[in-house]
Amino acid sequence: MSKGIEIRDAHFPGRAPIDAYGNGGFRFADMSHRGSLLCLPSGVYGWDFSEGDTLTIDALSRVLDETETIEVLLVGTGNELRPLPKALKEALKARGISSDPMSTGAAVRTYNIMLSESRAVAVALVAVD
Repeated sequence: MSKGIEIRDAHFPGRAPIDAYGNGGFRFADMSHRGSLLCLPSGVYGWDFSEGDTLTIDALSRVLDETETIEVLLVGTGNELRPLPKALKEALKARGISSDPMSTGAAVRTYNIMLSESRAVAVALVAVD
């Protein structure tokens, strides 16, 4: 007997450059995703985070779980640059991850360049309209 449709967390098991952003989402690997994204060495994940939400250690717990494979975390904070909270910067630094907040557009461009250079980079991207 069928269980029906199974809804799972959005996940793409690999690394992929971001092809486009805007209209509340992103395009990558011939797919589109509505909402924010975490692009990590283990894959691309849907991220339940909106512009204006407070960035916390808990909000980036998936990033902190992969500290062995991340040297740089870019944070696309939306349309405007927002500084990272001190506690979050310290938690990342304690795990050997340098963090760099910037607008989402700048984070997409920087991530794509660093990814093409095979750098140990991750990015947290807040969706923008």
